[in-house]
Formats: sequence, C-alpha cells, structure tokens
Amino acid sequence: MYRKTVKFTPEDIEVFKDKLLSWAQQFEEVAWLDSNNYHRRYSSFDSIMAFDALTSIQTDTYDAFEKLKEYQSVSHDWLFGYLSYDLKNDVENLKSGNFDGLEFPDLYFFQPKKIVTIKEGVAEFHYLPMVDDEVEADYEEINSFQESSTYETGNTGDVKIKLRIHKEEYMAKVKKMLDYIHRGDIYEASFCQEFYAEDTELAPLRSYKHLNEISKPPFATYLKIRDQYLLSASPERYLRKEGSKVLSQPIKGTAKRAQFLKADVQLVNSLRNNPKERSENIMIVDLVRNDLSRVAKKGTVEVEELCKVYTFEQVHQLISTVKAIVPDETNPIDIIKATFPMGSMTGAPKISAMKIIEELEETKRGLYSGTVGYFTPVGDFDFNVVIRSILYNATKKYISYSVGGAITARSIPEKEYEECLIKAKAMREVLEGKLNNQKV
Repeated sequence: MYRKTVKFTPEDIEVFKDKLLSWAQQFEEVAWLDSNNYHRRYSSFDSIMAFDALTSIQTDTYDAFEKLKEYQSVSHDWLFGYLSYDLKNDVENLKSGNFDGLEFPDLYFFQPKKIVTIKEGVAEFHYLPMVDDEVEADYEEINSFQESSTYETGNTGDVKIKLRIHKEEYMAKVKKMLDYIHRGDIYEASFCQEFYAEDTELAPLRSYKHLNEISKPPFATYLKIRDQYLLSASPERYLRKEGSKVLSQPIKGTAKRAQFLKADVQLVNSLRNNPKERSENIMIVDLVRNDLSRVAKKGTVEVEELCKVYTFEQVHQLISTVKAIVPDETNPIDIIKATFPMGSMTGAPKISAMKIIEELEETKRGLYSGTVGYFTPVGDFDFNVVIRSILYNATKKYISYSVGGAITARSIPEKEYEECLIKAKAMREVLEGKLNNQKV
C-alpha cells in the first residue's frame, strides 16, 4: 500500500525520540521498537514507531497463524504486533490451563496509519493517504511537545511485588524437572516464574523509560494496545527475514556484571568457558537449526557465531547466530510457524519440554516469552523475544513480570534461583524504586 514518505533531520535525535514516544500516547495503539543505538550487522532501523491503527486482528490460539496469514495477504502493508507463547497450541497438540492474571489476546497485530523510522539521525515519516497531509503538522507538534503534557497517573517506584512461586516451591519444581531430565524425557527446559502486583496502578510510559534507561537493550519495546501494555528491555532477537535470508539469535547463558573492570572481564571469561552455560546454548542452537531446516533450502542452515559473549548494562550473555536461506515463494508466516515458539524459551526436545513446562509452571505465559515485531509490505520481518519485560493490564490493575532459566542435567536449583533474581533485577528496581539484592 502506498505511503507518503517525508524525511526530517532533528537537531537532537535523542531528544526527538523521547518527545515522539511521549507525544504518541494520545493514540490507542502504539508500537515502539528501539535498538538503543546498539549497532549490529543485522539492523534496518535505529528505532521505529507505529501508531494509530487503520485495521487490526485479534484472536485466540485457534487457527491463529492462518488468520494472520490471511490478514497479511489482504493488507499488503506494514503490520506491527505480537504472538504470545501460547500459540504453541496452534502449532502442536498442546494446551494452556495455568492462571492468567493479565488476559491479553493470544495474537494481536495492527496496520498503522502512521509510521516513523529513525536511522543515523534522520527521521522518516511514512503516512497512509488519509493522513498524509498531517506529516508536517505532526513533526512540529512533536518538536514542541512538553513532557509535562503527558499526564500519567499510577505508581512509579513503590509497587509491592508478590511471588507466584516461593523459593522452597521453586526448588522442588526444579528438582522435579531434573527428574524428567535424568529419566530421559528431555535434555533441557526453560522454567519460568511470575512476580506480580494486584490492585495497583502503574504509570506505563515513565516505567518504560526508567526500565530502558537502566538496561539499554538492543530490542527494547513499548507496546500499548488500548489498556494493555508491554514494557520490554529484551536483549534477544527471535527471528529476522530480509529477502531470502533468515536468521535467529538465541540467548542461553547468563552472568552478572561486576562493578570494576578487572572483575567484569573475569566474569566474561568464566561465562565464555563455562561448560554448563555453553551446553545450554549449544542444545538450543541445534534446536533452532532443526526448526529452520523445515523451511530453508537444503544445505543453507549454518551457525555464524557460536556462544559469543555480549555485554549489556545488567548482565553478560552467550548469544549464537544461526542463518538460513528460504525459497522466495515461502510465506513469511510459515517461517515463523515452523520455528515457534523460540527454542530459547522452550527446551529440547521441544514438544516434551513444552508439556513439562505447562505442568510445572503456575502461570500462563501469554505475551511473556512470545514475540513482538513487524512485517514489511514485501514480507520481511524482525521479531524479538519478550523477556526482561513488565506487562500491565490497566483495567484489571494487574502488573506482571516473569523470569526463568534453562534447566539441564548440570543445573543446581539454588544457582538457578539466583540467576532468576539477576534477570529480575532491572524490572524490580523499576517497580520497587530501588535496587533490591536481598534474597526472597
């Protein structure tokens, strides 16, 4: 679909980005994806904003991928939105019966009237014909926007967090998962737990900005769908397609940051050479290779990087990069369906791991460990993994964040619990208003 494109060069691109995000809160649908200038080889934009839906699709898990495929084929336009983890039930004969405090739709995408892309200091406005006469006025409004104009009620920093699974129960569940591993049912599984707050109002935009400031991740997301919000500091890419090239960058293996450089370097080297952390990552790389081989041209699936350490504000991570070539006629939705849910959030073998996850976890994952991203009009796409994220249902006044880790035969329950607390640190600081290092 045709869009009018107008380029601007703001005086200060970081100030412009901040004002753009605040100004866009007047709309019911907002999707903001920000790399935080974390430049990698595989990137189309530094940031991208979509807002003001012309059309949308919302559905449960039943036949969800086919419904999305039909919606995309009809629109032939940019689409922004998410796939929840529970679309596993559309891919395989699985079910989701755990508690759901958030009640987000299982799938949601929208076709925006207005898109703003930012790259190398240039802001490009891509507007549909019915609103293309608003480009210049919107740009002026954004530049003159005052932060005080964004009125948000709700908490920022004094939320009282509860645990869905307490420490003793967590230990027991990990031991049960280890029993499955030792019995040979699975090799690895991602086990997650929820932290939550009820009857609590949150100021979502201010909370997102705080979370992003202390994490500065390469796949940050602010998603607003009416009264439902995702505030994500994700470091992980799920899947990207550009032309016939597809790549996935699974994360498995985590180490905390140290205050001083020498100690931090030691932690990097320890993570790089840790047999347990490397085995976690390599098992998921094998799973991703297998998933991509379903849709790739024969012999094109390859591992470009294996267990490379990447450093973020809060943690060090082991990241691998897996690439493949797909036939030109392959539908982009079929590529996602063949690899969904992402291996880093399931385990191996995948179906067995998902069944055990459902049995042992207490909460429906929903958008957590799902994916947010976009499709272009020509069928390219880029999606993250929804981790290190706060989810908020404003109508229900329910706040949730979940964290987890890969359980393997080498896992020590106490260490796994400590890793969860490391991953939860940024979200907890945002919600409680202080760094909380105490054990819970």
